Amino acid sequence: MLRNYLLIAFRNLRKYKTFSFINITGVAVGLACFLLIALYVKDELSHDRYNTKADRIYRVHRTFLSSDGTPSLKLAQAAPPFGPLIKQDFPEAEQVVRTIDNGGLLRYGEHSFNEDNIFFAEANLFKVFDFDIVSGNPDHALVNPFSIMFSRPMAEKYFGKENPVGKTVRLNNQFDMTVTGVFEPLPVQSHFHPKFLASFSTFNDNRIYGAEGLRTNWSNNSFNTYVLLKPGANGGSADPKRMEAAFPAFQDKYVPAEEGRKASAFSVLTLQKLTDIHLRSHTDSEVEPTGDISYIYLFSAIGLFILLIACINYMNLATARSAGRAKEVGMRKVVGALRTQLIGQFLSESILLVTLSLGIAIMLVVLCLPALNDFTQKHLSFEQLIDPAFLSVLIGITLLTGLVAGSYPAFFLTSFQPLSVLKGQIASTLRSGKLRQVLVVTQFAIAISLIISTAVVYNQMKYIQDYRLGYAKDQVLLLPDIGDSTTNYETLKQQLIQTGAVRDMGRSSRIPSSRLLDSYGATAMKGDSMAPVKINLRSLRVDYDFISAYQIGMAAGRNFSRAYSTDTSMVILNETAARELGWTPDQAIGKPFQYGPAKGRIIGVTKDFHFESLHQQMAALAMIMSTDNFRWVSIPLKGDVPAAVQRVKSVWKQYFPERPFDYQFLDERFDRLYTREQTQQTLFSIFAGVAILISCLGLFGLSMFMAEQRTKEIGIRKVLGASEASLVALFSRDFMKLVLVALLIASPVAWYAMHTWLNDFAYRTDIHWWVFALAGGLTVLIALLTVSFQSVKAALMNPVKSLRSE
Repeated sequence: MLRNYLLIAFRNLRKYKTFSFINITGVAVGLACFLLIALYVKDELSHDRYNTKADRIYRVHRTFLSSDGTPSLKLAQAAPPFGPLIKQDFPEAEQVVRTIDNGGLLRYGEHSFNEDNIFFAEANLFKVFDFDIVSGNPDHALVNPFSIMFSRPMAEKYFGKENPVGKTVRLNNQFDMTVTGVFEPLPVQSHFHPKFLASFSTFNDNRIYGAEGLRTNWSNNSFNTYVLLKPGANGGSADPKRMEAAFPAFQDKYVPAEEGRKASAFSVLTLQKLTDIHLRSHTDSEVEPTGDISYIYLFSAIGLFILLIACINYMNLATARSAGRAKEVGMRKVVGALRTQLIGQFLSESILLVTLSLGIAIMLVVLCLPALNDFTQKHLSFEQLIDPAFLSVLIGITLLTGLVAGSYPAFFLTSFQPLSVLKGQIASTLRSGKLRQVLVVTQFAIAISLIISTAVVYNQMKYIQDYRLGYAKDQVLLLPDIGDSTTNYETLKQQLIQTGAVRDMGRSSRIPSSRLLDSYGATAMKGDSMAPVKINLRSLRVDYDFISAYQIGMAAGRNFSRAYSTDTSMVILNETAARELGWTPDQAIGKPFQYGPAKGRIIGVTKDFHFESLHQQMAALAMIMSTDNFRWVSIPLKGDVPAAVQRVKSVWKQYFPERPFDYQFLDERFDRLYTREQTQQTLFSIFAGVAILISCLGLFGLSMFMAEQRTKEIGIRKVLGASEASLVALFSRDFMKLVLVALLIASPVAWYAMHTWLNDFAYRTDIHWWVFALAGGLTVLIALLTVSFQSVKAALMNPVKSLRSE
């Protein structure tokens, strides 16, 4: 019986070649998009699951609260004393491990590089996380101070084919570190990727941090703290909720009160599951950029919608050919076929078509994977397609797609009585096409929604690119701070400016495009006395030239100046800080103000400038003059950029011949802030195009069938004097009505979805009316061109040929 089903299915595919081509192409493209999205989603959901103890590992987060109890700063790190104290006070904690990423200048022989991702980690790191150790003893490699392990690529970079274990490298031109092992890089699906692992006990050295600081410093929340919970009764872990419930009392027990507030009143500790970090962690400080589970839901829905559009194509063309297939069903029933056999016949045709489409879809996926990997910076591979778990899902999706696509002819057509079918009594029911109209509207509503979304994302990205940030970000070269004396720095600066390639030069603790995470307790003049400031005021250490280097405008007062020796204790606010303190810029000038190390007065108020990304609200900012402890040097260039870079490099090498000239540009960092949105814009454009393509394939097939059905009607109309233009309009009108209905349905849905998406930006564009008009007009034009091909062909046909059989 199955052989007979397949034989008839192949005959029908050959008999209706055009319809078969349209169906197979549409379903293949739909399945290919679905599979590519499924691979991407599978990869995103697999982060950190390579760890054998992943279900028992949690990260400690610390959130600071403002005076009204609302979160003011959400950190994925905690202060150093928390780790040992959690292990001491909570018996359910099997292991607690701390890490911190410092980076720095690493030297071995002639090799010298500025390296990031140097993680100082406690010796029990390997008892919590899975590492593949190439050489060295994991039980002892991170025990002794000034020990360091290299990842295999870094070992090859510095030592070539030599065995690095036992060799000595120099860190920041200050400390000799002994190499104690080599490890394989962590999988791509990890939330952190250390290139080097250094012993945490090195931090006990007072030149670096000091044992006292590790025990008592509650303000430096830079330490990644992980807790491995003991196994629970049901194979999981101990209850993390019980630990969280005890954290307030735990904090009050150890953390000093501030301004009369217990620690639990201004700080909250929480635990986040390791496998939730990549997609569900949205703190102000992450080890690496994270994803977002909402995007996973969004792209999963898009994949399903595109597959649904392909299924709708099949169902549309099946209903279009329903009259002919109904007679076939009637004849089969007359000669004794059971309804279950007919259902099996139709479903076998559908599943066969989807199976053929799947083969083409897999080839498309293999062809598209390299481009997708380049675009998303992932390492998706064909092997993941044949993973047993994924393969079972693939087979299930194929069968489900075949069943959904073939459901209408299988269950609807086989329900008619054979006598009614053969007498033609159901022909009008089949030709009315109500279901076809609903399906066409559904297709185009999805496609129009994607077009509207693409337009809105494009407008928002253009809005970001054109937005005035309040500072000059173009042609600003960034270098890690040299950490050298002020005298040498000033000499270097003057020589660079004399080259004519540099406009100015400034130093700071952070640079625009990064987060403002540093803050101090502040007091300001309120009435006749100094009082604590109850606003969330962020800090930035700058030198005399930072504000002028970035061409930041002054709203009142003046910039820091070398002409005033007392400026090292003065403060400059931005307009937002002055406003939140209840002052106009002019009123703020001269006010006594104490903030961290600055205990003087406010000498200036800058105009607001967007230091952070436009996802964030303008932060209240206090700039403190400093002469050391900087992290960055900002060098605005003039003239030809490549030539200017070479001039800067030449001077740099004169002063620091052993230091690598590792630079980046500020505008490139700024662009990376919106990589996720730019990726989304491109993907929306691609998916919208695919949705329109598949929808138009179906529309082309429908218009071709309708032209065949109405051949005699067109002939009669031409004999009675109808023009070709009127016939084309008549033929196209019904389809255009459906597209317009789809526009009316899609517009409010797309508006709501994109309004929600835009809420993620503190500064955003409006959703303009013309976006909907553009999406509707574009869709109508594409649909009209698709339908018109068959309309014109039918209108130009000789009526004698269409009527001679009558």
